[in-house]
Amino acid sequence: MSVRKIEADIFGDFEDEPAPRLAAFDGLARVVSIGSFSKTLSAAVRCGFIAARADWIEPLTDLKLATSFGNGQLAASVVHRLLVDGTYRRHIEALRAKLADSMSETIRRVTQAGLDVWTRPRAGMFVWARLPDSLDAADVARHALTGNVVLAPGNVFSASQSAAGFLRFNVSQCNRPKVYEALQRAMEYAQVRA
Repeated sequence: MSVRKIEADIFGDFEDEPAPRLAAFDGLARVVSIGSFSKTLSAAVRCGFIAARADWIEPLTDLKLATSFGNGQLAASVVHRLLVDGTYRRHIEALRAKLADSMSETIRRVTQAGLDVWTRPRAGMFVWARLPDSLDAADVARHALTGNVVLAPGNVFSASQSAAGFLRFNVSQCNRPKVYEALQRAMEYAQVRA
């Protein structure tokens, strides 16, 4: 078994229109696609799925059994029931609508705060925005913590550490004015220090 790529598709169900997937282009010849219900249902639901070549499934199943403490039968049974009876589909449709509203509001509020939205996602739960005046996102995030607001500096997600001027916003957590008040104070503080 020589897997060339693993495609983690844990946020795919948040999309209104599915984006192209590497595994689909490859026909699962060298790409293994994995997904999870932990992001769409609950972090407590430790249940996911895998799509791979037929001859890779048994070794991957053995690996899973060898590296986990349980088989998660209860979570798997709950997810199966939600998929079969249509509850999961209805849940995802409602969740997408809530995320779309939160996305619009987050983009509006972030832009109003003076940040430049890097790209406007069509769906999902994250917005990336560039801070003004070459502010350092880590400094802004550190100061926001004093107001009990957690911001995500770009370099946390950058192996090359080339995203120092960016913040990533989880739109599902940005529905309180406190977030933007803390962001504004933190940016002012970082500006004075710069």
